[in-house]
Amino acid sequence: MSDFTALVTKDDRVLVTREGRTVAVIAGSPAERLARGLSTAADEDARQLLLARATGNYKRGNER
Repeated sequence: MSDFTALVTKDDRVLVTREGRTVAVIAGSPAERLARGLSTAADEDARQLLLARATGNYKRGNER
């Protein structure tokens, strides 16, 4: 799976980056849900899946 990273800003936005480029900026209640999900995710694979879904980059046919 791709290596996404997330950064929660002071104004409660979530910046999702991949390979050094910002691929999504999520704000409002979706950002709150994402931040909460990232903090409670079971492992790194679960966090990566949450970030992929947030960017819309997850329907590739082999995800579970």
